[in-house]
Amino acid sequence: MSDVGNNWELIKETLKKEYDLSIVAYNTWIAPLKFHSEKDDIITILIPGEQSHVLNYIVKKYKDFFQVTISEIMDHSYDVHFILESQNNNNEEENTDKPVEETNSYLYKQANLVAKYTFDNFVVGNNNNFAHSAALAVAESPGEVFNPLFIYGGSGLGKTHLMHSIGHYILDNNPEMKVLYVNSETFTNEVIEGIRSGNSSAMNKLREKYRTVDVLLIDDIQFIIGKESTQEEFFHTFNTLYEAGKAIIISSDKHPKQMETLDERFSSRFQMGLPADIQPPNYETRAAILYKIAETTHKNVSSEIIEYIATNIKSNIRELEGAFNKVIAFSKINNQSISIEMAEEVLKDMISPDKPKMITPTIIIQVVAEHYGVKAEDITSKKRNAEFVLPRQVVMYLCRELTEVSLTNIAKILDKKDHTTIMHGISKIEEGLKTNTDLVNQIDIIKKKINPI
Repeated sequence: MSDVGNNWELIKETLKKEYDLSIVAYNTWIAPLKFHSEKDDIITILIPGEQSHVLNYIVKKYKDFFQVTISEIMDHSYDVHFILESQNNNNEEENTDKPVEETNSYLYKQANLVAKYTFDNFVVGNNNNFAHSAALAVAESPGEVFNPLFIYGGSGLGKTHLMHSIGHYILDNNPEMKVLYVNSETFTNEVIEGIRSGNSSAMNKLREKYRTVDVLLIDDIQFIIGKESTQEEFFHTFNTLYEAGKAIIISSDKHPKQMETLDERFSSRFQMGLPADIQPPNYETRAAILYKIAETTHKNVSSEIIEYIATNIKSNIRELEGAFNKVIAFSKINNQSISIEMAEEVLKDMISPDKPKMITPTIIIQVVAEHYGVKAEDITSKKRNAEFVLPRQVVMYLCRELTEVSLTNIAKILDKKDHTTIMHGISKIEEGLKTNTDLVNQIDIIKKKINPI
């Protein structure tokens, strides 16, 4: 056995003392580790078992501790790799430490987290400093502080980014925790599906999914309010998690007190922890966000272009990023260098600071098509496929609700003979909205997508 192997127990005991590990932490993570091999100044350590999340945690938490301790005791610099016992019969060089990234991806996927939304790329400004600090505190001590954390503000200001950041931070530092992100549309649909199934096992499965997590992040809670069965299910889920000391993070477009139809029992619970608001970013923050986007996407954009976009796109971060990407895409497609003149031309339909957003049938068709996963041309075609009927009727209804376009012109846009077909489609949606909570939720979501301001 090598010198490191002969001193293995001393190395572990020294690490425990030097880094002041608790008895529980030492016995759980360090004591079971075995020396495996020494080759080319690389020490390979064997982790008993086959659970990749354990490997992920140990590498994140203790790899540096081992490298420093071994190098100091042996008076020689070593790199340290870890390998699961189950990998011992495989090619070690290929497997050593490699599952960390794979495990992270697996954990993120299980939690429904978007990889790009982390604290590292969240730009902090005066508009969101308080919410960011609160989110970080919750991520560091989930369930112990500010429970529930209620993040509120307008669409596209970074609420979802912060929520995903909390989830990433918790899993990176506590991979054994069960984290789950869900938007209210998904939660509502799952409740409706459980009720429709007509059997108790479906609802029990739903409750087990949401009531056994350590951290629940639920986005756009305003779309649940008023939907009786869904909000009742969430009410009991909230109580179960809260009483168990689990972390709950909620987002909404308004403070609980400003949600007119919100039941008092929800309002009081949402305010038990900490309501934290996010305001529209000021110019400095908008510019910082654009510089961050340019940096992370490796796009070389002049300060003049960034200042132009930051000055003129004021509503929210989503539109800010959209404007940036539109300029980049135009430059790439046309093989044209980015100039201020080009940016002005490309963004002329987006930059109108003093004019309200113009909603057109074309915009409605595009958003509805995206929401239902169909093509815009299918909605405006004569196809009678079942999957196009509802999106087409929703377009009819929203064109009447959100625009001043006449029924006759709506019929022309949708390639229908006359306005009676449009009236029939609108009537079908109106009737559905009286009894179908799923449809009500879909219309709410689509309206928000069409006009997020």
